[in-house]
Amino acid sequence: MNTAARVLTLLAERGETLAVAESLTGGLVASRLTEVPGASSVFRGSVTAYATALKSELLDVDAGLLAARGAVDPEVAAQMAAGVRRRLGATWGIATTGVAGPAAQDGKPVGTVYVAVSGPSGAGKTAALRLNGGREDIRKESVRRVLDLLSGELHGNARAQDTEQNGGT
Repeated sequence: MNTAARVLTLLAERGETLAVAESLTGGLVASRLTEVPGASSVFRGSVTAYATALKSELLDVDAGLLAARGAVDPEVAAQMAAGVRRRLGATWGIATTGVAGPAAQDGKPVGTVYVAVSGPSGAGKTAALRLNGGREDIRKESVRRVLDLLSGELHGNARAQDTEQNGGT
């Protein structure tokens, strides 16, 4: 079972949902999720905000942050994940932003990518990636990494819930 299928299965077992915000991946994360039969029971939808202004307009990313740092930034990724989670009414939100090439963007070299997860408590996690390869390699690896990050958070969240239910030890 691939990572997309695993996270969708785990979310379904927990009665939770997922929303996706994408920039450099241009819909690849949503595509990977919707390839899984039964994804509609968990996957709420996605926003592909390729243009920087749309990150603010559709995902509630702070416009001042975008003006100061550009779209390729860990806090932008975190705000995208939180924004899509809120906007689409999902339990979890994930996001990708970065530079797939062919040229640098916002002073960041090709292969600079940030992926983020926002969970039900509002807490989240962001990972900074430095990926090698061509444009398609970077985009595909970004998809894999954001799904891995979500998987890790879901498994960590499940362990924390289990600990709470079993007396906190």
